[in-house]
Amino acid sequence: MTPGKRNLLISGVLAGAALAAGALVAPVMLRRDDSYGESLASAKFVDLQGKPRSVSEWRGKWLVANFWATWCAPCLEEIPLLMAARHLRAGTGLEIVGIAIDQDAKVGEFAAKMQIDYPILVAGADGLELIRALGNRTGGLPFTVFLDRAGRVAQNKLGVLRQPELDAILAALMNG
Repeated sequence: MTPGKRNLLISGVLAGAALAAGALVAPVMLRRDDSYGESLASAKFVDLQGKPRSVSEWRGKWLVANFWATWCAPCLEEIPLLMAARHLRAGTGLEIVGIAIDQDAKVGEFAAKMQIDYPILVAGADGLELIRALGNRTGGLPFTVFLDRAGRVAQNKLGVLRQPELDAILAALMNG
């Protein structure tokens, strides 16, 4: 086996193990609390142009805040799904915001390469403390927080979102 194939195989096994572990521990490790929405709304980020931003800018919309990193293979699986969800629900009051736990230069390069069309904010390493404050005690990625129009956390998800699950969560959020 060539070194490249071996590294690819190892990466795949590690990503699969991380996904399985997240699926097993997520129900136990995630706790919802009404103060979580305020923790997220008060957090400060920068966008890809270096402009200071806050999630509170989207209050009044249903918000999907997706924490991810360029080095997180399961996180990258979600990007096309999130872009499609945003396009499908354009004009409904839903917004998707990616919050990268990574270096801004890497995030900007990656976002351009993937043509990510939803807002991307950069949290850097401080983002790990934020996701722990949001109930993700393990600090695992990907981690997605669903906020209602008032900025309250309606649900959160540790691990990869799949289409049926995302559809069900959005339907409950937007119709509830």
